Amino acid sequence: MSRRHRAERREINPDAKYGDLVIAKFMNSLMYDGKKSAAEGIVYGAFDTIAAKTKQDPQAVFHEALRNISPALEVRSRRVGGATYQVPVEVRTDRSRALAIRWLITAARARNEPTMTGRLSGELMDAANNRGSAVKKREDTHKMADANRAFSHYRW
Repeated sequence: MSRRHRAERREINPDAKYGDLVIAKFMNSLMYDGKKSAAEGIVYGAFDTIAAKTKQDPQAVFHEALRNISPALEVRSRRVGGATYQVPVEVRTDRSRALAIRWLITAARARNEPTMTGRLSGELMDAANNRGSAVKKREDTHKMADANRAFSHYRW
């Protein structure tokens, strides 16, 4: 990491079908070995499954799921006088979205369905209904921040 200046943010293009930057970011996070067309196939396939099962706009379901997974608080380690404290801090919006995307993909990959399309659509529908592993991860993060509220005066 450079000490001179902050790295500039890369410009990403919106996705082809919906023209949405968040979906494009999600695809980039889902992608393995630069295989963008495979990631697109998985995401669009999952969206088609969601549209068929819920009769709702898949883009709205996706954004609702991300909103339900995004954390508001997290704990960061802070070293004070030889002791390390878990200090609760608010999460910036871009980090909150990045964590939500990461947790959603991890939860989908851990599911027990035959195809990634099925896993992703199932996890998105669960997250939109406030269920599933990704939502549990957010709740655990909030619980940990709440439990360590006593150390919030160490915030920097």
